[in-house]
Amino acid sequence: MHVTDPIADMLTRIRNASRARHAEVLVPASKLKAEMAQILVREGFVASVEETRSVPENFLKITLKYVDGKVPVVSGLKRISKPGLRVYAGKTESPRVLGGLGIVILSTSTGIMTGAQAHKAELGGEILAYVW
Repeated sequence: MHVTDPIADMLTRIRNASRARHAEVLVPASKLKAEMAQILVREGFVASVEETRSVPENFLKITLKYVDGKVPVVSGLKRISKPGLRVYAGKTESPRVLGGLGIVILSTSTGIMTGAQAHKAELGGEILAYVW
């Protein structure tokens, strides 16, 4: 199945699985999605990410995280830069999500990173998503 916006598809799968209280979700793998998932693990929004290899297609198995086993840690995911309208931020204009409670995921010239990492490295780039 061909998806027009694979990043939005990944975010939607995570959002739907967390709202349905699933323990894990499978997402078709790519380098970009794997890096974004690793950021979510590092920032504490999901428990773990594991790449599963199968013959027709590789998948990322994302294990979701819940507070007291009931409330999802990920309360919101929003795709910002879309294929039809790209959104960029300069090195001085990195946005804040919910007053600093969430994170911004950016695609910079040195790779995928959070807004705080990009600000520290004095880099700008394409705003991929907000997570809170």
